[in-house]
Formats: sequence, C-alpha cells, structure tokens
Amino acid sequence: MGEPGVWGVVTAGLRVSRPVLVARLLELEAAGALTTAHVRAGAQVGGVNVRTVWRWLDAARTEGRVERRPRARLELSDQAWEVLAQAGGNVAALHRHLKAAGGEVTSLATLHRAVRRDSEAGRVLPDRAVARRERDEQQTRHALADLALAGAREGGAAQSSAPPPQRLVPEAAEDFSVWERRASAGVALPAGAQLVRTASVRAVTEAVGQAMATAGAVCLFGDPGRGKTAAVRMALREVPPGWKATWVPVPVRPSVAGMRRAVFDALALAGRFPHRSALADAAVTGALSEARVLVVDEAQRLPVPCLEYLQSLWDHPGTRITLVLCGAGSERVLSRLPQLASRIGAWQEVPRLTGAEAASVVTGFHPLWRTVPAPDLMWIDRSCAHGTFRTWAALTAHLQNALLTTADASIDRALLRRLFKRVAPPL
Repeated sequence: MGEPGVWGVVTAGLRVSRPVLVARLLELEAAGALTTAHVRAGAQVGGVNVRTVWRWLDAARTEGRVERRPRARLELSDQAWEVLAQAGGNVAALHRHLKAAGGEVTSLATLHRAVRRDSEAGRVLPDRAVARRERDEQQTRHALADLALAGAREGGAAQSSAPPPQRLVPEAAEDFSVWERRASAGVALPAGAQLVRTASVRAVTEAVGQAMATAGAVCLFGDPGRGKTAAVRMALREVPPGWKATWVPVPVRPSVAGMRRAVFDALALAGRFPHRSALADAAVTGALSEARVLVVDEAQRLPVPCLEYLQSLWDHPGTRITLVLCGAGSERVLSRLPQLASRIGAWQEVPRLTGAEAASVVTGFHPLWRTVPAPDLMWIDRSCAHGTFRTWAALTAHLQNALLTTADASIDRALLRRLFKRVAPPL
C-alpha cells in the first residue's frame, strides 16, 4: 500500500474516495503531467495498493467508470417470500423448493443473506396461518368467478328467491351529514350515532391547529375510551387547502423496520416497498415534502428507536409535517426520549366527561337518550360509564339491541342494571 516513510506521516488519517482521486488523476493525465509519483501518492491517500490505482485509471479510460462495478443482487419474488412464509421462515426449505422448480439456483448462503437483508429492510414475513388463509381466499374467489362465468353461459345468473336480510338500523342513521361520516371513519359507533363536539374536542382542535401553523408536534393522552381518536378525526375533518392528513397505525411490538414500513404503507406510495432502508427513507421523505399532518395512533407502543425514527422524519430539512402522537400513556413513552419530548408544542389531555357534561353530550350522541331524564343520565354515568365515552357507546349498542329484540321493552333502571353487567367487567 505504498512506500512507508515520509508519505506515511504526511497522509496519516487522510482518506480520499475513489471518484475524487480518479477524477484528479485524469485531470493531471489530460494536462500531460501525470507521473508514477502521483499514483503512489494517490494509493497512500486512497488506502489501496498502487496497482489498484492503475486499474481504477484503466477502468475510467476504457469504461468511463469511476465507481465500483455494481454486484448483481438476488431479489426474492413475492412467490418465493410466500413459500418462505409457508415453511415458517425455513430458508433451507425455500432452497429445496427452488431447486425442485428447476432453473439456476443460487447457493444456500446467498439465499440466507438475501432473506436477512430483506427482513432488516422491513419486509415482513407473514404468519403461516395468515398466508394459508389468504391463499385459500384467493382460490375461493377464483372458484366463485368460474361459477359466475358458468352461470352466464347457461343463460345468466340465477335470481335468488330469498328475501334480503332485515336491517335493524334506525332511520336516524340515514341523516348523517357529510362531515360526520368523514370524521367517524375509523371510529366504531353504534347505528344511528354521531360524533359530538365536546369541550375536549374543541381543545384538541385548537392544539392541532396551532401545531399545524408552526409545523410543531402534539401529544394527546388520557385513559382508554375517552375519545382521543375521535377528537383528532373531528379536528382534522377539514384540513386547510394544501394540507393532507395521514394516519399511521403502530404495529404490535414495533421495530424501526416495521415502523418504516407502516409509514410507507400509510402514505400509499406507488410501487413495492424498497428492500433497502435508504431507498425507503428517500421515498418517505419525498412524500412528506408536502404539508401533511402525520397522526400516530396508539403511540404508547413505540419504543425509543421508533420515536427516534419519527423524530428524524420531523427534523428532516425536506419534510413539512405536523406530528400528532396519540394514545393512552403516550406522555410516559415520550419521557424516555427527552430530545423529542422537548419539541412537543402542546400536551393535551382528554379528560373524563363530568356527570353534567355526559348528560348533555349523550343526547346529541344518539336519539335513544333524548327521552331519558337528565337525572337518570347522570345516574347511568355515575353507576356505569364514569365519564368514559367508549362505555357510553357500548351501552348504547346494548340498549339499542335490547329494544329491537325484546317485545314491549322500555328504558328503565331494571333494564339498564342488567346491561351494566354486560358493559362493565366483574370486579
């Protein structure tokens, strides 16, 4: 790697990349000033042998190439990945399957490296049962399509004589306004129910709006069932022009690779998910260059590395995102990463409904409660719901079913006490 001595002292700690070194040597050659001493000096600063530098120059002259020749990489197809899933991740079984299929087959070690590379890049190996179920469903769809074609050849599909199933849905469900339908997407509501603007919803809307104005971050926290997700969806029902809202579901026990895949899928980017993290990050940051609200629901599941990944997206100079972290316990998770916690512009808690607030809110939530006196509504909240909106929704569904299926049923305390046992677990 060059002669030791003075040059070793001068170039100690100095390293130059191949493209820079070759470009400079070619300039000297074009000027007619290139000497063997220049090549020896280039070997010293490049950390390679003199013969290697001469090969680099020859490749630049003959091929116009100053970088390493790219190596062919083994890319696993979706079919091979499904075979691997059916084998429970057994790479040797996949190798045997490829050999049995015929054709040129790579070595088992190369196949192991390809699987490890794709897994580290975020390619998820589906569960065997899930993969088998998807394959069976696909075969069933093909079979049904064949039956439909057969029926058409015989003179059209047969008309079913069975009556359509009865809809046990109140007529009030047909009166949803457009924004209520859009805001309730992703929120489980009983038939005929609608979202209601509470004081918590107004506070969440104000916090998210301020964060959008400053490209900041918001943490929404509170006990489960208080309506955090519904509040964010109502706050984002009409984002300003030029803005988009994207919901990122947090996987169970997420890794950075899994979180990268979740963000990529949530953005609905074109093409397959890249198997190299650098390409996936480039695609994600490119999509986040537009003004966008990135909502991470169930943020309490995030470990510190995933929080650091989200922070890197937010801090990237090419992105324009407002980060909304939502979940019961998300404020405790953020305390593990002070660098991100210090950037949170608003810590917004979604509290329980008070008794008086619950009595006024549920009458707008569902028409069933409009006939119940306010003192009884406060008794229901005190005895069962305890200011939790999710409990009110579950109780509404049970009450609606009881009124639809039981003759001469009426809303009284005896019926409600019986429904309380279904809603609340035994203590």
